[in-house]
Amino acid sequence: MAKRSSARPTAKTKRTDSAKTADLEANIEESAGALLTSNQGVPVNDDHNSLKAGDRGPSLLEDFLLREKITHFDHERIPERVVHARGSGAHGYFELDHSLTKYTRAAFLQTTGSRTPVFVRFSTVAGSRGSTDLARDVRGFAIKFYTEEGNFDLVGNNMPVFFIQDAIKFPDLIHAVKPEPHNEIPQAASAHDTFWDFISLTPESAHMIMWVMSDRAIPRSFRMMEGFGVHTFRFLNAKGESTFIKWHLKPTLGMKSVLWDEAQRISGCDPDFHRRDLWEAIDSGNFPEWQVGVQLIPEADEHKFAFDLLDPTKIVPEELVPVTPIGRLVLDRNPDNFFAEVEQVAFHTGHIVPGMDFTNDPLLQGRLFSYTDTQLIRLGGPNFHEIPINRPVAPLHNNQRDGFMRQMINRGVTSYDPNTLGGGDPRQAKIAQGGFASHAERLDAAKVRARSPSFSDHFSQAAMFFHSQSAVEQRHIINALRFELGKCAQQSVRERVLYLLSQIDDALAKGVADGLGVLVPKKIEGYLNQNFGADADPKTVQPKKFTGKSHDSPALSIMRSAKPGMQTAKIAVLLADGFDEAGVKAVSQAISAAGGEAKIIAPRGGMATGDKGTELKVDFSLPTVCSVVFDAVYVAGGESCVAVLQGETRAVEFVEEANKHCKAIACSGTAEAFLASTRVQASIEAGDVAVVLGHSSPKQMASAFVEAISNHRNWERESLTLPNG
Repeated sequence: MAKRSSARPTAKTKRTDSAKTADLEANIEESAGALLTSNQGVPVNDDHNSLKAGDRGPSLLEDFLLREKITHFDHERIPERVVHARGSGAHGYFELDHSLTKYTRAAFLQTTGSRTPVFVRFSTVAGSRGSTDLARDVRGFAIKFYTEEGNFDLVGNNMPVFFIQDAIKFPDLIHAVKPEPHNEIPQAASAHDTFWDFISLTPESAHMIMWVMSDRAIPRSFRMMEGFGVHTFRFLNAKGESTFIKWHLKPTLGMKSVLWDEAQRISGCDPDFHRRDLWEAIDSGNFPEWQVGVQLIPEADEHKFAFDLLDPTKIVPEELVPVTPIGRLVLDRNPDNFFAEVEQVAFHTGHIVPGMDFTNDPLLQGRLFSYTDTQLIRLGGPNFHEIPINRPVAPLHNNQRDGFMRQMINRGVTSYDPNTLGGGDPRQAKIAQGGFASHAERLDAAKVRARSPSFSDHFSQAAMFFHSQSAVEQRHIINALRFELGKCAQQSVRERVLYLLSQIDDALAKGVADGLGVLVPKKIEGYLNQNFGADADPKTVQPKKFTGKSHDSPALSIMRSAKPGMQTAKIAVLLADGFDEAGVKAVSQAISAAGGEAKIIAPRGGMATGDKGTELKVDFSLPTVCSVVFDAVYVAGGESCVAVLQGETRAVEFVEEANKHCKAIACSGTAEAFLASTRVQASIEAGDVAVVLGHSSPKQMASAFVEAISNHRNWERESLTLPNG
């Protein structure tokens, strides 16, 4: 996690940074000390009363101020994104640590130490703008790089694969996962019949289902999830040589997730949990940071893998091609206006710069069309690139004119090419001048509606993902599938999904089936395999079961790749009047020294008084907060404090819930009696290492508590508190 950097950017970087900042600031309106005006700049004398014929008479049509205000209000909303509607974002920069001159001529990837301004938008996929942040869903991770050669958009996700292989299936996928059309239920959820009906008939989705049913679909924070470009792209160097690449972003804080039970509780307690977390982290100077890397695959190695590089339902395991770190992404500034920046930012997979190019990935090819199309309807026309958040820092010179919301004022008499009246300007750029050139890929093929046989393996990487998870994570995947399929009303849908799961792993399918109270079918008559067209005989088409030994990839597991630490963790300090000041002070200091943040929770708001008369400001009163939004809980000692907490049902629920979710819990002195009166006592009796008590001094207790938090959750407790998952 980066604090404000003292590193001095290069002169080139300063120009780029200041250009984007100036571009945005030129459109900022400051109201402090200003007079109220109309949109035409007319000072307004009365903004509380419309113009009437007498004080009780009808309003008059000539009231231009009323009409302007109401008309603008009536048109404030624009269409929300069809997908990724619920989002949040921030400004920052990408700093290059390792030059990629050998692989690409993209200017922003040449000079070590150079910084490129960025704007990043995180999002969920299925829900509407008003849905919860904690839905089980893919998270969008889209980055706009404002480079000196134009904007480059990396429109990625927090998962490296996708549900489908061909973009022609995308409308079907989204129609299936969205609320069902007859009743518009459920919102921001895949746990319903139409989604799983589609999945059960689309075996290519098997790998993605493993990711979405894993803990990666419910991240603890945007700051604690990975990012991927999903598709295979190309780098092109100055010689025109091509290298296949895949983008990776790894959070400095490491990956962390919440439990599904927590996700549901957070959705009720704080549906803006991720949005608030991102804002507060940047506002406090705890700047989110990711290591940016690429997998580099020589053109000659395109066909050397057991899978197809162009298949978006496949990954290139890091054990086969390591991720090469190239720099860091840091977010250090919150938006000034959510709508103007986060809502109006327009990303596009087709926004690339010289030195980059696409591949023939059929999902990517469809996205190259779709993004322009959707921005035209959302943002009102072809000039969405002129909205400040979308403007490149590179100068624009072309012959495009007019259209809705045109802001650029073009001088001269020509708007066509070629011309002589304008001196031939603007003229085409040679490659040596930085002109964009596509990769000269040789193609010789018939036009067909077909899919390559190399795309037909749907289960080996799904099995690899499942087998690479820890036992705890495998249990979470099984429980997630039980929950999702348990919400499906159609037995035929459940059976087809179970059959699909049995092609991945028999134990996985049986674990889900046992929770549903059904058997795993041995065969599904008429099962459709989407690699075949309508002329295929559905009775003879069956997906090919995975029977081999799967590759083990620890990088796919959150728990197996976890690293100790508690940077930016939020710790609840539960207390009441008469609290043990020595214990609270020791814990608060230890938490702060380890990079965490202590929050005071008490039965009522205002101030709480300690046993020595010291007053502490209460951050949250118990009726307004839940333990699920904290990473650990400390219960303060003190006889009168403990007496109050023991009489507070919410205080008991607070620690029992934290215990249920396997979080570190600590107390000092007389607070042991409080924990002994709760369900935490079972964890204490089991020798739970994440329940800290019984130390001789407050400092020893605080040190042991910080160590327990840094080791994350004690998953052994899960079998004790949740015997049925």
